[in-house]
Amino acid sequence: MEYKKMDENHYVIRIQKGEEVLEQLSLFAHKENVLAGEITGIGASNKVEIGLFNTETKEYKTTIKEGMFEITSLLGNISRKDGYVYLHCHINFSDASLTTYGGHLVKCYISATCEIIVTVLHGSIERKFDENIGLNLFEF
Repeated sequence: MEYKKMDENHYVIRIQKGEEVLEQLSLFAHKENVLAGEITGIGASNKVEIGLFNTETKEYKTTIKEGMFEITSLLGNISRKDGYVYLHCHINFSDASLTTYGGHLVKCYISATCEIIVTVLHGSIERKFDENIGLNLFEF
C-alpha cells in the first residue's frame, strides 16, 4: 500500500497486487490515527469474500468468489470500537460476463490495483454492540 495526504481531510491510497483491502485500510487508519472517515474506491480483484447479515439469526452468511473481477464500487466508513480501528465496507464487483455481485465486504484480494479515497471527518465515532440488533452500531 502506498498513500498520499492531499489536504487536511483527504488521502489517496493505492493498494497493491496481492494485498487484502481491509487489512491495508486498517493499517492506514491506525498509522494516521483516523477516528472517523468515509471510504470510496475502485479496482480489480481475483478473490472476494462477501456477506449478508441475517436479521433473524443475527449471523452473516458469507460467500467466496474467485476469478477476474472489476471492483465497480467500494464504499464504507472508518470508526472505532474499544479504541481500535473498525471498518464497515460494502462492495460491488463484476465478472467477465458483467454479472455483478455485492454485499458486506469480508475480504478482498487485489489482482492489479485498488484506488481508494479516504475523507477524514472531524471528531470520532465509536461503536457499541447492540444485542437486540446483533451488530456493532454507531454510538452517539
